Amino acid sequence: MIIPAEKELRAVLARFAQARIEHDVLPTGRTSRALEDSTYTLCVMTGARTAEQALRAADALLEQYSRSRAGVLKEDETLAA
Repeated sequence: MIIPAEKELRAVLARFAQARIEHDVLPTGRTSRALEDSTYTLCVMTGARTAEQALRAADALLEQYSRSRAGVLKEDETLAA
């Protein structure tokens, strides 16, 4: 699986959340399609088969990005000292 860039993952998560909210508030054909499209994209991006699995995978990826940034910051601080 190709690991998505953090920016793109966050954008897809935001699109999924917006679609989910709109569909839960007032379900229509348009909101259903938007939710299906964003779910599909999130699943493809994370290599998951369900929305729940994709959200767990996205959380894990975001945690990795965060740890990676923290490691880079610590490394930069060590070099500056």
